[in-house]
Amino acid sequence: MNRPLQIGVTGGIGSGKSLVCRIFSVLSVPVYNADHQARWLMNNDEPLKRRIKETFGDEAFQTDGQINRAYLAGRVFDNEVELKKLNALVHPAVGKDYAQWVSGKKDKSYVIKEAALMFESGSYKALDYIINVSAPVEVRIRRVLKRDPFRKREEVEAIIDKQLSEDERIRRSDFIIQNDDQEMILPRIVGLHHHFLSLKNPGASQKSNS
Repeated sequence: MNRPLQIGVTGGIGSGKSLVCRIFSVLSVPVYNADHQARWLMNNDEPLKRRIKETFGDEAFQTDGQINRAYLAGRVFDNEVELKKLNALVHPAVGKDYAQWVSGKKDKSYVIKEAALMFESGSYKALDYIINVSAPVEVRIRRVLKRDPFRKREEVEAIIDKQLSEDERIRRSDFIIQNDDQEMILPRIVGLHHHFLSLKNPGASQKSNS
């Protein structure tokens, strides 16, 4: 098959999925960060910017043409209808951008797609295997508060409540990396790295939770 194996890495806020992806990157695995690219596209993709402005008004962008994240966040955070409207614009744009990115990686054995809303957006369907980075809620909250001292605990808890439950992410994933500050994650990542390299194609190894 003339394409790399496509591996998704997901996890709730504060789980440490970005740390896991940085380690994969050090192992020379290309990593596509869907959340970062979504922000880039909202600032730079003119057709997407136009559709956002048509849907959410001129206030969706600042005077310098950059996305008004505070305004949009206020519109969608507690409004499921508005959130679906925004996702319906952004997710297809990210999907197209990711497909173009993958098309340039045909010489690679596998690539990583990092995304927080992998199951919610449906993007997991285009991937071969999913890794969930897992950590206890209290550990995740502590990490986010240390990383983002401007946030309040109640805000982080509200974000966690809106995300897919840990049990559901684990159930729907093929591999689990426990990042609870108790177990070493490097051996697990290196083991998965060698496993994916050994797969000649997506059907070469049966999926299994582990």
